[in-house]
Amino acid sequence: MTTEEDQGRTGGSNGTSTGTSTGTSAGTQPDLPGSRPLVPSIDVEEEEARYLAPIGPTEPSEARKAQSSAAQAPAMSETAEELERQIRELEARLKGMLSAAGDRAVDTGGGPSTERSPRGGGAPGGAAGEPPLSEPGAARDVLSTDFYLRQWGRAGMRSRLEEVDEFGFDPKYEARYRPLFDFLHKHYFRIDLEGIEHIPGEGRCLVVSNHSGGPIPYDGLMLRTAVRREHPEQRELRWLAEDFVYYLPFAGTIMNRLGAVRACPENAERLLAGERLVAVFPEGVQGIGKLYKDRYRLQRFGRGGFIRLCLRTRTPLVPCAIVGAEETNPLLYRIEHVTRVLGIPYLPVTATFPALGPLGLVPAPTKWKIRLAEPMHFDAYGPEAADDQILVRRLAERVRATIQGLIDDTLATRKSIWFG
Repeated sequence: MTTEEDQGRTGGSNGTSTGTSTGTSAGTQPDLPGSRPLVPSIDVEEEEARYLAPIGPTEPSEARKAQSSAAQAPAMSETAEELERQIRELEARLKGMLSAAGDRAVDTGGGPSTERSPRGGGAPGGAAGEPPLSEPGAARDVLSTDFYLRQWGRAGMRSRLEEVDEFGFDPKYEARYRPLFDFLHKHYFRIDLEGIEHIPGEGRCLVVSNHSGGPIPYDGLMLRTAVRREHPEQRELRWLAEDFVYYLPFAGTIMNRLGAVRACPENAERLLAGERLVAVFPEGVQGIGKLYKDRYRLQRFGRGGFIRLCLRTRTPLVPCAIVGAEETNPLLYRIEHVTRVLGIPYLPVTATFPALGPLGLVPAPTKWKIRLAEPMHFDAYGPEAADDQILVRRLAERVRATIQGLIDDTLATRKSIWFG
């Protein structure tokens, strides 16, 4: 049994310890005699040291930064080397998988697969250590049209110089074949050019001409050669080539490097904005696909896009007639149903093609005559007239009638296809 005195002594000691630990906090209730303390004892200094951040600078010193960087540098270097090594291993594995898949695609006879040597044999990569052009992933890739388009497109870009303009014209590449074009102009087609004085010595100008039928239209290239050779200023003519040409193997890239430009209003406006001489063939694909029985009969001139071009840019227009090109590869028949998969408008059938294969595409040495009429100016109409559909069609028909008249006059004076 404890006496009241002992309890009071115990309660007093408790009250003393509580007061000592908590101080004179306002929220602490004093212990009553004969009862247990309501709040446990808390050491404030210990709690602050445990949970509160130390007071002082939080940024590490320069010495610590240097030590940390020196410690992390070897680890980062080792990590980069390890990552580079893994990348090399993955590339080697991927190359091996592609090679194995290509070998399985080639091995169609059921016998053992023969190892292929890229680009003419020898070590992989060729003599110059150059990687193969492309590796087919499977047989379905080999049968895909896109695979061959990628192959031919990349091969056409080989040996491409950096000195090309924004449309892909390569002066050095064109100069390499210039002797051939001069031979065709002077000795093979024996081109007579009349009215060269109608092309201005400088400034923008649009030459509108009829299109020659046949598998390969040589008219754009020969018109460019004739103007360069016979114009007093040796002006450089750029002609707009049909869109389907750029779906043929190598053709689009080669044509661009020789001076052709893909036909679209934006390209034509950019050329004329640069004060250049541009040739267009409004007949388009219909002009190329004319049968021999329809030779020198102008097809529809589209919707008059070349007239809108002249109206917007205030460009003079020079009508042009080319006679003799339609007999170089007389088109007897065209196959149009199975050629859409290949991206070409038709498969030509001539007297020599496809019977003689590629040799059948060699043009006949016919006599050519090119006649240029006086320029037409449309400055009186203003740029806003390009939105007038009736005016545009009327002016397009006027140009078409002028070119047809030039063709008829030239044919009337021609005595022979071969000698003019």
